[in-house]
Amino acid sequence: MEETLKSCPIVKRGKYHYFIHPISDGVPIVEPKLLREVAMRIIKIGNFEDVDKLVTAEAMGIPLVTTLSLYTDIPYVIMRKREYKLPGEIPVFQSTGYSKGQLYLNGIKKGDKVVIIDDVISTGGTMIAIINALKRAGAEIKDIICVIERGEGKKLVEEKTGYKIKTLVKIDVVDGKVVIL
Repeated sequence: MEETLKSCPIVKRGKYHYFIHPISDGVPIVEPKLLREVAMRIIKIGNFEDVDKLVTAEAMGIPLVTTLSLYTDIPYVIMRKREYKLPGEIPVFQSTGYSKGQLYLNGIKKGDKVVIIDDVISTGGTMIAIINALKRAGAEIKDIICVIERGEGKKLVEEKTGYKIKTLVKIDVVDGKVVIL
């Protein structure tokens, strides 16, 4: 995975230098070998014992939780960017380095034991939204795993919420290239 990160393209969105990678964007192509590697690395560091559900946010967490669900037999829930108006739906505000909007949580019951999976943590905005929604639903967060760490988001989320976040790789964008830290 690290080698694919070092060679991925960078685009600028406003002031934000955004890296384009199969795990974070699904572009240009997601190779099964890479997805398997990432899933196995998540399984090695994660606490999946007595977990009821995996939780991710739309969109790029979806291939991750799907693969993990197939390996672990744990069902998953996707926080969506659109409202479904189902009973018990929980809306939360999300703010990232390049977008803002609502996320909607369905399918979580009070007492569910969950593991949060996400592709990237950079500003922490998405993770804070996920944690807040799960707390409102009464879920017990057993573990939080993000594939790629960039910026101060991990530290910010840990300080604000008290939850520890595990990551597989920490990067930065320097002079138009991804650097593994």
